Amino acid sequence: MKVWQNGVIAVVICGITVAASIVVVGSPTDAVAQVSQGIVVEGNRRVEAETVRSYFRSGPDGRLDQAAIDDGLKALIGTRLFQDVKIRRAGAQVVVSVVENAVIGRVAFEGNRKIKDEQLSAEVQSKPRGAFSRAIVQSDTLRIAEIYRRSGRYDVHVTPEIVEQPNNRVDLVFTIAEGAKTGVKSIDFIGNVGYSAARLRDVIKTHEGNLLSFLGNNDVYDPDRIEADRDLIRRFYLKNGFADAQVVAALTEYDPGRKGFLVTFKIEEGQQYRVGSVDFRSTVPGFDPAALRSYSRVNAGSLYNVELVEKSVEDMQIEASRRGFAFAVVRPTGDRNFEAQTVSVVFSIDEGPRTYIERINVRGNTRTRDYVIRREFDLSEGDAYNRALVDRAERRLKNLDFFKSVKITTEPGSSSDRVILIVDLEEKSTGDFSISGGYSTSDGALAEVSISERNLFGRGLYGKASVTYGQYSRGVTLSFVEPYLLEQRIALGLDLSYRQQKANSYTSYGVTTLGLSPRVGLALREDTSLQLRYSLYQQRIELSSAYNNCNNNASNASLAYNPTPAYIKNVLGGVDPVYSSDSSYYGYGCYGDGESSLPVRKELSDGASWTSAVGYTLTYNTLDNNKNPTDGLLIDWRQDFAGVGGNVSYLKTAVDGKYYAPLVAEIVGLLHLQGGVLNKVGDKDLRMLDHFQMGPNLVRGFASNGIGPRDISYASFGATGDALGGTKYWGASAELQMPFWFLPKEVGLKGAVYADAGSLWDYQGPTSWSATGEVNSAACPTCGLQYDDSKVIRSSVGVGLIWQSPFGPLRFDYAIPLTKGKYDTVQQFRFGEGRRSKLQHRRVRPGFGWANVSVLAKALRDVSREVWTLESTKACGNLRRKSRGVTTCVD
Repeated sequence: MKVWQNGVIAVVICGITVAASIVVVGSPTDAVAQVSQGIVVEGNRRVEAETVRSYFRSGPDGRLDQAAIDDGLKALIGTRLFQDVKIRRAGAQVVVSVVENAVIGRVAFEGNRKIKDEQLSAEVQSKPRGAFSRAIVQSDTLRIAEIYRRSGRYDVHVTPEIVEQPNNRVDLVFTIAEGAKTGVKSIDFIGNVGYSAARLRDVIKTHEGNLLSFLGNNDVYDPDRIEADRDLIRRFYLKNGFADAQVVAALTEYDPGRKGFLVTFKIEEGQQYRVGSVDFRSTVPGFDPAALRSYSRVNAGSLYNVELVEKSVEDMQIEASRRGFAFAVVRPTGDRNFEAQTVSVVFSIDEGPRTYIERINVRGNTRTRDYVIRREFDLSEGDAYNRALVDRAERRLKNLDFFKSVKITTEPGSSSDRVILIVDLEEKSTGDFSISGGYSTSDGALAEVSISERNLFGRGLYGKASVTYGQYSRGVTLSFVEPYLLEQRIALGLDLSYRQQKANSYTSYGVTTLGLSPRVGLALREDTSLQLRYSLYQQRIELSSAYNNCNNNASNASLAYNPTPAYIKNVLGGVDPVYSSDSSYYGYGCYGDGESSLPVRKELSDGASWTSAVGYTLTYNTLDNNKNPTDGLLIDWRQDFAGVGGNVSYLKTAVDGKYYAPLVAEIVGLLHLQGGVLNKVGDKDLRMLDHFQMGPNLVRGFASNGIGPRDISYASFGATGDALGGTKYWGASAELQMPFWFLPKEVGLKGAVYADAGSLWDYQGPTSWSATGEVNSAACPTCGLQYDDSKVIRSSVGVGLIWQSPFGPLRFDYAIPLTKGKYDTVQQFRFGEGRRSKLQHRRVRPGFGWANVSVLAKALRDVSREVWTLESTKACGNLRRKSRGVTTCVD
């Protein structure tokens, strides 16, 4: 009986449980149905009513309480599909009244000339066929204004206009008044005692507006650039001994009257320190800290330089890794002595955490190949993590100038002793298309069109093609550089060039040069580099027939008999067989219509010559700035040996040294020394074209090729012959460069005063030509080449104007010779040394944009520089004229 009762009780309990389950499962469905039936949607045209109802969720009891209604209202507004949403109760029903947003038909921009429609469309949230929202339109208006402000146009005004269309559609038009660029009108400094405001303006990138501002954009106000300038100023102080320097603030204020920004940097300089002592300590077992002493760039007594301390740490840490202490960490500390104003530097070598690189992830390189980036690292996956090497890789990637930004960060790896290097990059334009034009006193007017790419095919290669067409100079050049030969940090370059130097008022002949020059460059250390090169080029003299008709040898049937004045006088007894006695040219012989020098005509008869030369250049460079140096030393030692094939042989050696030193009140001193020797090799005679040709590049105040040995065969007729060049030269120059303090620094003008001295002598080229009978002999001691080869010291003093113009560096010099050779050619005014003016057009198409030329091209010099002087010599330093058939020079 109990069993039966227990069974009945169990059945009843199960039944109750099942019933309860049915109620629980069924109640949400019923509640949803009740909610849907209790919500009435009004005003919807495109949005389905069920879509509106779906935003309302019932509570646990299946009822739609006030909280659920509020949540539904917020959700509907958040969709941005509706301009207005209202909810009211009508009895047991909830009425939702909506006013739908219009649909945008098109989004247009008017008045924008500086920023294209495509750029603005990508930035705004309002899109065609999207829902119209006044809040979004207001946000888009602010975004457009912000884009213009980022480009320096703070006077921009953006007005949105809504054009109603049928069927609840609208057109959205943003009318833009771009305004002029908002520039920086003044840059001031507060608290600077050690350096003047003018000197600090040279350090920062932001410039004050001036008459040439339209050629650049560094005078446009950019808050990001201002912030970067704060760091530049601080770094400048830190590397000049001010270890406590701080740039407290960069204050900017808009001046409505001047329509520009006033920028003020507030500086706390502190004291200037020198290095008191340099010590080394190590806690790493088995590591001798003295082994790193030679890698320190910091010396006792020198100005404390944070930059040199950082470079020393990097070199020491790399050396420690090389010695097998991969986890050694070099930490510098400085103990200040405020009374003595010194800093005692201690390099501590400690054992760092044993961390390995798990992976190196590169992101953002849309064009540049991965291996181009990874080869800048001196470490790879699996190596010990070394922060110094990571910093060096980041610096190398920035120096490539392929990317707008480079940032290397770390993320935790798969275990506590593993890290992942993240390399974030942003690509930028890496090409250059330029149309250049200019003028120089030696080459006349010229123009150049060039195209170059410093990240060719994304492989880090450099390529350039240029065409030059000028008044007296024409040519084509093709250049190519592979910066990593055989995956080593060795640059391989190749130049192909064709150059035609035409005869002009300075020279009686032209020279056509066709050549190629492969070269290899490598850095021996940070301040020393070596370049090895091979040069192969053909040279051909071009000469007018009127300047090539002298012949004293009547038996030479290949040339018309046309004797020289010396032969007429000494051999023919004064009887001129060419001109009649009543002619004004009687006695002039072949000089009656002008004549080039004997070495020129002899070279012409020999035909084209091939020069095959190997050479090297060893460069030591500690300049603080290669473009505008104020401190440091630059020494070039060059040697070329010709005779590895070809029909020309010589050994040419030259050294050039420049020392810059800052003096007082921003005056920079420059000492320039140079010298060279040309030696004969074997039994081949030296050509005139192989000799050194000097002019204002040695002593200013003289014409191109205006110094040194010169043909004086025509001296008795009042004419100056061709410059012959010399095999030895030396030069010394002392110069003071100073800014014009009354002009804004941004103009880029500097003045210079200088004194030059030097000499060129010892011509060793041909002096006779048996084929034409022009030979010095007892019967005719002046029938051969007559030339002046005095060793007189040429000297001059002068003033110069140096302009770092937006078109490139330009220089104007006016020099007065103090001492000169009897037949030297003077040219007191000279314009050049930055003869090409460049106008650039950039960003032709995405992925192959146009920007400035890479420094890789500068690392390996042009063939025209490495092949030494390929230009023709000049017959006159000033204008030529013909008088009585003889070419003379006009002083």
